[in-house]
Amino acid sequence: MSFLLDFLPIVIYVLLIIVLIIGIVLAIKCLIALDKVEKVVDNVNEKVRALDGLFHIIDTTTDKIVLVTDKVVEGITATVANLFSSKKKSKKVISKKDEE
Repeated sequence: MSFLLDFLPIVIYVLLIIVLIIGIVLAIKCLIALDKVEKVVDNVNEKVRALDGLFHIIDTTTDKIVLVTDKVVEGITATVANLFSSKKKSKKVISKKDEE
């Protein structure tokens, strides 16, 4: 019994030291992996910034195209509305003249 009381704490301490060393090694490997990931993310950010100007040009161009097409559609709609409203007005004017 005394042998177990002397031997078990030594085994437990050795196992704790092994677990501590494994934890330290894993932490170091995680830090190295995070550094690599950070480098990749920085590289992607640089590439995105390089394309940012192109996206701005595309955005501005599409805004101007939409403005022009809206004006064209607005003009066509106004013309068609005037054509139909002038027919209705002329019918009303004719019907009013007929009543008099």
